Amino acid sequence: MNYTPMQEIKKIIAIILGAALNAAALNLFLIPAKVYASGFTGVAQLVSSLLVHSPVPISTGMLLFVLNIPVAILGWMKVGKSFTIYSFFCVFMMSFFLEIIPVVEISKDILLNAVFGGVIAAVGVGFTLKYGASTGGLDIVAMILSRKHNRPIGTYFLILNGCIILAAGLLFGWEKALYTLVTLYVSTRVIDAIHTRHEKLTAMIVTRKGSELKEAIHSRLVRGITIVPAKGAFSNENKEMLVIVVTRYELYDLEHIIKEVDPSAFTNIVNTTGVFGLFRRDDQ
Repeated sequence: MNYTPMQEIKKIIAIILGAALNAAALNLFLIPAKVYASGFTGVAQLVSSLLVHSPVPISTGMLLFVLNIPVAILGWMKVGKSFTIYSFFCVFMMSFFLEIIPVVEISKDILLNAVFGGVIAAVGVGFTLKYGASTGGLDIVAMILSRKHNRPIGTYFLILNGCIILAAGLLFGWEKALYTLVTLYVSTRVIDAIHTRHEKLTAMIVTRKGSELKEAIHSRLVRGITIVPAKGAFSNENKEMLVIVVTRYELYDLEHIIKEVDPSAFTNIVNTTGVFGLFRRDDQ
């Protein structure tokens, strides 16, 4: 989709803000408390913790950037150029902020660190997702594996995050693992409130401009649309309801298409736990 300059600016600002919040959550709460984040960020934390007393210590920010280089190449080939560019930009900015924000222990209470770190990081991820990008890493890997093996994307999040919790427990004690679990739970709940962690969503759009909206969506998103006749109970006005299943990364684009074509359209977004039948996977 081609964005207007203002939309591009908003998206870039949201990504920078999200990256800064994620870095602040790590350097001010999670890293000092040895509590671990989810996904590749948690992996970078674990590896950095193991290398801290080695001859060549590597910071979490640098490791996060290095880990995402092969993922970005894979995403470029398998997911899409625009999505991968924005995601890698988010990773780059997060690595940058991790390097410039000092690691400071604000509180010695590990529970406060786990909760506040999880909340702040989740707000950053939520902003990033809301504007149609991702934090890279596990998001891209899980999308590719989900498409290849036809399994829910949440399965791969669960597997890697489970490995992070297990590694934290084995290396640093099970108390750290339990607090890491608290952080992951808090993060998931906050992200759900801001955006959604569900891979697929169903949009039900009630509009007076069904044909125009259908054409606009088809010109920018490769998704099937079901059109259902609808009638306003109060106004008795004949309308149409467009039903479309999209991935969470396409929600930002869909929202702007609707605003451009019919700002008065009523849209209901619901989580979709499963899809059977034809659903285009090579554009997720």
